[in-house]
Amino acid sequence: MEIIIAPDSFKGSLTAVEAAEAMDRGIKNVYPEANTYRLPVGDGGEGTMETLVAATKGKIKKMMVTGPLGEKIEAAYGVLGDGETCVIEMAMAAGLALVSEKELDPLKTTTYGVGELIIAALNEGYRSFLIALGGSATNDGGAGMLQALGMKLLDERDMEIDFGGVHLGHISSIDVSGFDKRIHQSKIIIASDVENPFIGENGASHIFGPQKGATPEMLEHLERNMIHWADKIAETTDVSLHHLKGAGAAGGLGGALLAFFPAQMEKGIEVVLRYVGFEQYLKTAQLVLTGEGKVDHQTAFGKTPQGVAKAAWQKQVPTIILAGTVDQGIESLYDYGVVSVQSILNEPMSTAEAMKNADTLLEKSTEQAVRLFFHQ
Repeated sequence: MEIIIAPDSFKGSLTAVEAAEAMDRGIKNVYPEANTYRLPVGDGGEGTMETLVAATKGKIKKMMVTGPLGEKIEAAYGVLGDGETCVIEMAMAAGLALVSEKELDPLKTTTYGVGELIIAALNEGYRSFLIALGGSATNDGGAGMLQALGMKLLDERDMEIDFGGVHLGHISSIDVSGFDKRIHQSKIIIASDVENPFIGENGASHIFGPQKGATPEMLEHLERNMIHWADKIAETTDVSLHHLKGAGAAGGLGGALLAFFPAQMEKGIEVVLRYVGFEQYLKTAQLVLTGEGKVDHQTAFGKTPQGVAKAAWQKQVPTIILAGTVDQGIESLYDYGVVSVQSILNEPMSTAEAMKNADTLLEKSTEQAVRLFFHQ
């Protein structure tokens, strides 16, 4: 018996690695001789770097960078087991989790630290990059990252603009002469599950700004500035980010990468599954287990459980999804070989209780799921 265990994190309670360990214990409670393959994954959001490093037996390199509010923080980048591929997770340097709720302000937050992570990796000789977008606290269109890499964003007085989306409207010219030339010697893949454009009603500011602390007035200001920034980028590069799919990811960081880097954007979960070698494990597996904290109507649009199930179904391997909560509108998941979507909750309890006991709940629900599937 061979079972693949490929969960995402259960946000706020279990990392993807911890979730995989709990599911493994649940299987072994029933089938101690089963061959299990723990492949914790993610869709390009928070935790992607750590799960990829763990799955490929790579390493993590820590350093100090500029945080989203301009303060110094400890961050890290990962090197995969191949010793060549560097994983930059933007949330490590500019993530929403790094800013307290009362300090959330997308007018001020910056991606400068993301650029510093890239520079550190370049200095170590890495030229193959996987950049994971998701969980950002920023709406600066990637301007901070570009500045860290030597690009000068100048106002009408030929002075460099300061950090944050509030200053994008002051950009008069873009000086690329100092931009790190090693970027164009690199191979760069962007991992993201977001297809939103740079601007507009479905763009970076209007869709993601509110969760980063933007008021309606801020949103209008940010939108005007992002339009101006997109116009300046188009003047400089002939790349129009305005309505480009995926350019709005991570507060527009995706757009900056597409405009100034030799980069291609792919669905985060598909990239991650490729790097962990998911397909090779499907050759002999009888079942795939995946899951995340909440499964709802959005799950079918490229989130981890859907991506895992889709890849498994292409090889005719069925999938069971375990989740903290299961909402409405999940029927389309069954089109991808999902045989069951189950909540790990075994009795009425508060969210706080569920999160506190997520490890045990996931272990026990996994045990029940495999008992039922294999009819023991």
